[in-house]
Amino acid sequence: MGPKQEIAGFEGCSLPSALEVMGERWSFLILRAAVNGIVHFEDFQSTLGIARNILSNRLVKLVEHGILSREPVAEDKRKVAYRLTCKGRELLPAMVALRQWGEKWGSGVPCRPILVDKRDHLPVRPIAILGADGRELDLDDMCWVEPVEIGNSSEGKEHACKGSASG
Repeated sequence: MGPKQEIAGFEGCSLPSALEVMGERWSFLILRAAVNGIVHFEDFQSTLGIARNILSNRLVKLVEHGILSREPVAEDKRKVAYRLTCKGRELLPAMVALRQWGEKWGSGVPCRPILVDKRDHLPVRPIAILGADGRELDLDDMCWVEPVEIGNSSEGKEHACKGSASG
């Protein structure tokens, strides 16, 4: 099976829809700010240095896709608070993985501040892909299969895979 045919087998892949929501710089920077407790439009704008129209568009999109909620502030009905939803909180591993990747391959140095575990104040481990048994997997340790093949061990049977995840 050629590379073009293998890619065609990914109909229904959720990566394009995820990228539609989060696939640009400002969305992740807004997410990072929200994770760090920023909730008001003016604070997002001043913290990120983003143009008002771009911020407004991104906030609308993140609310429409359920990443952030938009709630009136009880003390001041003219103000709105943007808060992470459960769906938005579940993007944290992707954001941390991108940051860690950037530290390793972009800047080459750890960013400041450093993300730590609140309990022991030690840095969080690098994000990794884990097998069902908890072992860390590399690209060559994975392959794509159809849902009906999940759990059917095919050790040594390359034909069961649609190709290794590395191509």
